[in-house]
Amino acid sequence: MNELERLILDLDQGPSALDVGTLLGCLAVAGGICWLAGRKRAADSVWFGRAVVDGVLFPLLALTLTYIMRVVLGQFHHVPLLRLAVPVLVSLAGIRLLARVFTIVFPASRAAKLVERIFSWVAWIAAALWILGLLPAAMAELESIRFAFGTTGISLLAIVQGLLSSGLVLVLALWVSATLERKVLRDHITDLSLRKVATNATRAVLLVVGMLVALSAIGVDLTAFSVLGGAVGVGLGFGLQKLAANYISGFVILSERSLRIGDTVRVDGFEGVVADIKTRYTLIRAANGRASIVPNEKLISERVENLSLTDPRLLLTTDISVGYDSDMAQVMKLLEDAALRTQRVLADPAPACKLARFGADGLELTLLYWIDDPQNGQLNVRSDVNVRVLQVLREAGIEIPFPQRVVHLRHTPPASAISSGMEETG
Repeated sequence: MNELERLILDLDQGPSALDVGTLLGCLAVAGGICWLAGRKRAADSVWFGRAVVDGVLFPLLALTLTYIMRVVLGQFHHVPLLRLAVPVLVSLAGIRLLARVFTIVFPASRAAKLVERIFSWVAWIAAALWILGLLPAAMAELESIRFAFGTTGISLLAIVQGLLSSGLVLVLALWVSATLERKVLRDHITDLSLRKVATNATRAVLLVVGMLVALSAIGVDLTAFSVLGGAVGVGLGFGLQKLAANYISGFVILSERSLRIGDTVRVDGFEGVVADIKTRYTLIRAANGRASIVPNEKLISERVENLSLTDPRLLLTTDISVGYDSDMAQVMKLLEDAALRTQRVLADPAPACKLARFGADGLELTLLYWIDDPQNGQLNVRSDVNVRVLQVLREAGIEIPFPQRVVHLRHTPPASAISSGMEETG
C-alpha cells in the first residue's frame, strides 16, 4: 500500500476524536507558549511577527508537537489529521521565515515580494505532493532530467536542492545581520554613518560566508573560484576601475566620517543635506526638494564643503538700508533685538549689526545671525528675520529709503531772445 492509498483509507475511515483533539491541543499549546513569550516582543520580531502567532515560532512549535504526537499515537491509532498537518506546518514555517526576514531587511522592495510569492507557491505545491504521496515520484522525475556542463553532468533535482539550500542559508544570513544591527550595532554605535558601514560590512561578510557554505553543501568545488577571483581582479583593474573606486570611496567616507548623514554640504555649487550614503554614491537633498546623486569617488578626490563637520552653526546675513538721518545706535539695537526674537536664531553667538557702507540712497547695514539647524532650511528663517525687521522699523518710524536721483535743470533763454540777439550781431 503506497502513501496515497493509505491516506485515502484513513480519510475514508474519518478522523477520530483523539486525532482532532490532539491536533487542536498542539495548536493551542503552541499559541499559548507564543503568547506568554511574546508579550514584550519587538514590533519587527521574526519569531513572533505582528500578532504573536504571525511569526516563525508558532508553526515551528506546532510542527514539533504535532510530529511528536503523530509518532506516538500513530502506533496505536490512525491519525490522518496529524499526518496532514505535518507537511502543512513545514511549508507554513518556511513561508513565515522568508516573509518576516524580507519584511525587516527589504521593507518596500517589490522584488522581495515577488520572491516571497514564488516561494509560497513552491512550498504549498511541495506540501500537496507530500500529502498525496507524489513527492518521491516527483523527485525521481527531477533526478532523471540531467544537464551536461562539459564533462560534468548535473540533475534538475540537484539544481532545485541547491537553490533551496542556498536560499535558506542566505535568508538566515540576512536574519543574523538584521538581528546584529538591531540588537548590537544600534545600541553600541550611536553615530549613524559608522553604524551604516558596520551594517553593510556585516551583511556583506555574512552573505559571502553563507553563499560559500551553500555552494559547498551542494557539492560545488570552491577551488574553481580562485580562477574567477583572478578574472574579477583583472576586470576591476581595467574595465570596472571607476565602479570599484566608487565602492571603495564609499567605505572610506563611511569609515572616516568626513561626511555623515545629516551634514550640510556644498558640492559643485549644489548645497544640501546628506540624505543617504550608499556604497557607490551619496544622495544630497537640497532644501527645495531637488536631489543630487554624487559618485563617492568625486567626494574623495575633489573639494567638498562640509558646513557642519566641526560646527553645525551657520552664519546668515540680511542687508538693510535706512535714511541718513537715522540714529545708528537705535537702528542697530532694534535690528539685533528683532533677529534675537526670531525662532531658530541663536542667542550665543548673539546677532550683530554692522554699518557696511554709505550707499547712494541711504546707510547700508548688514545684520548677522547664527542658526544651528541648517538642515531645516535657510530661506525660511531668513524670511522670518526680514519680516520682523520690517515690522520693528515701521513701528519705530525709521525710514527705509527708496532709490533717489537728483535732477539739475539748466536755465535756457527763450528762442525769440536768441534770434533777436543774432540779428543785432549781424
